[in-house]
Amino acid sequence: MTVTAVFAAVVLFAAGCGTGGTGARDEGPARAESVASAPAAAAKPSRTPDRVDAVRLVKADPEVSAEVKRELKPCVADEYPVDVSYGSLTGGTVDDVVVNVLTCGDAVGVGSYVYREQSGSYVNVFSAEEPPVYGEIDRGDLVVTKQVYDRGDPVSSPSGENVITYRWESGRFAEKFRTHNDYGQVAGAEPTPVPDS
Repeated sequence: MTVTAVFAAVVLFAAGCGTGGTGARDEGPARAESVASAPAAAAKPSRTPDRVDAVRLVKADPEVSAEVKRELKPCVADEYPVDVSYGSLTGGTVDDVVVNVLTCGDAVGVGSYVYREQSGSYVNVFSAEEPPVYGEIDRGDLVVTKQVYDRGDPVSSPSGENVITYRWESGRFAEKFRTHNDYGQVAGAEPTPVPDS
């Protein structure tokens, strides 16, 4: 009886851990190469830079479009709509900087950029300006999410998303994986009531 109870508990635990998902951001099973590369990354940690002035960095960047620079204005007082992340993407001695520029009203990403430290200054090594777009660091890879809209979709309700994973190779970011997620229709039609018998 005790062996059966333990076995049942192990099966339940394994099923709960192995089949659960995180929703629209679920990108499938972990890749084996990410496990193999973990010790190498730990052997050579990057130095996290002092806080970077992301607004000044983007505004001074000739590769950023004039449209994105126009969007980059304070939403309230001196608070700009930017998200900034630091992490090792390009294998440099100083962490790279990922900057996402958003709109003030609905926080839609209008531009995503990666800056790499070279000779004491930051250089743009990646740009994506097809809104809505958002870039993140995930285990040493650059993951860019682009929401997809069907005709008639409101800005607040995209139909799905493309999730693109890039890896730094030979001095540039190369696309490695691409996943498309369709969003479910949460607010569908109401069920037809069953008549009383």
